[in-house]
Amino acid sequence: MTVSLPHTPSLRLDGHRALVTGAGRGLGLACAAALAEAGAQVTLAARTGDEVEAVAQALRARGDRAQAAVLDVTDLDAVAAFLAGGPCHDILVNNAGTNRPGTFVDVTRESYDLVMGLNVRAAFFVAQAFARRLLAEKKPGAIVNMSSQMGHVGAANRTIYCASKHALEGLTKALAVELAPTGIRVNTVCPTFVETPMTRPFFENEAFRADTLRKIKLGRLGRVEDVMGAVVYLASDASALVTGSAMVIDGGWTAE
Repeated sequence: MTVSLPHTPSLRLDGHRALVTGAGRGLGLACAAALAEAGAQVTLAARTGDEVEAVAQALRARGDRAQAAVLDVTDLDAVAAFLAGGPCHDILVNNAGTNRPGTFVDVTRESYDLVMGLNVRAAFFVAQAFARRLLAEKKPGAIVNMSSQMGHVGAANRTIYCASKHALEGLTKALAVELAPTGIRVNTVCPTFVETPMTRPFFENEAFRADTLRKIKLGRLGRVEDVMGAVVYLASDASALVTGSAMVIDGGWTAE
């Protein structure tokens, strides 16, 4: 009897072009490195030109294909112009984001506008400009929105951040439904606390660190490496039937 065996879909991204926002450090840098290692040609975008150029140079020195782009994702005209011109990207990692923790009663309008403006408004219009280009060229693609476990739970002193990530989860589901007929898939990656330059100051507070580790059932903080494989998977053919989903990488935080 002859048995026909299925082949595991490839995680390779050769022939693809990826754009990663907020790529100068932390999770953005890690996502760009992972996509480049998987074979994609990667554009690293951030406001800080020196940082993204240094990362791009390091990737090229490793033998990967990468270039830097100075882009402020809150400048919507600049975003639209950037994505309308030049080569077409078919993978987007919508990673640029920020947080400004504080008690709810002390939240200022300036803090609210800063977090929501970057985490929601900018992410929305970067995805829109990316999708418009793919639709114009009749190409499929993948959008990976960098969310958080805080898009699925609540937390004290993080009202704006939780609101922004819950909004991103809703946006992702709506985009997945609307764009599915065009072959554009949209998903989120939702890490727990990952040690990055943005989060490191939080853990100088020993009480906060202990409480965080108590909630992460696997007993450790996240590392950027924990997120890299998820991003490659969601960008690749291995996730061809995955859209509108959230990949929660939280060490068990949201399981309880």
